[in-house]
Amino acid sequence: MTAISNVNTLECVGIPLQGTVALVTGGSRGIGHAIARKLASLGAGVSICGRDANALAKSENGIRELGHSVLSQIADVTKASDVESLVKTTEEKLGPISILVNNAGIGRFGPVQDKSEEEWDLVLNTNLKSVFLVSRAVVPSMIRQHKGDIINISSLAGKNTFAGGGIYCASKWGVQGLTGCMAEDLRGHGIRVSAVCPGSVATEFSGRGTKDPKKVLSPDDVAHAVATLVLQGPQSFISEVHLRPLIKP
Repeated sequence: MTAISNVNTLECVGIPLQGTVALVTGGSRGIGHAIARKLASLGAGVSICGRDANALAKSENGIRELGHSVLSQIADVTKASDVESLVKTTEEKLGPISILVNNAGIGRFGPVQDKSEEEWDLVLNTNLKSVFLVSRAVVPSMIRQHKGDIINISSLAGKNTFAGGGIYCASKWGVQGLTGCMAEDLRGHGIRVSAVCPGSVATEFSGRGTKDPKKVLSPDDVAHAVATLVLQGPQSFISEVHLRPLIKP
């Protein structure tokens, strides 16, 4: 892990998150990598996880080469034992987690009658169960700190329906409900729980076909929204962010 040097105060220009620790799930590529890179550039010590060892190592190296603190771990965030190990290792090596970005996600699309039970379990476990498991593991430390930001990467598919989106929409509507309830449970402890709902993003994500790159968001657009949430004033609570491409697809 590479330390950031020449840091004297939290107010140093460009490093407002100095001294904080962020955990980003699904941080090996796409949106997760962009978020991890952004938080690291703002001074946070960042822990990323994923299931693809090669992609995870590439993401870690890319962040470290920019001179930022980063720790990567292979973990399946649909499994409680992996999550417990992930959180324990992060806190042992970097410190208490004050920022959690639940980004791990997957998509399977098509009419419900054509989908299998295995596909349902895969999408719901990855997109929804993981948010529950990782948040549950991180929240006790945030309560002790009486502060924290939990940001769940949802989707506009969590607000709208479309043909072929049954399983995916079900998972993201679940994320919306879980996020809202967690926010009410935890705001009294100084913890903000927010949802970021992007539209189409140019990533390797298993989507619904090729999109015009000029008519979709970039991973950095989502990372910018996450940064806005964690940098808001301590008395402020932005509960939900909707991101759309400026030009309609």
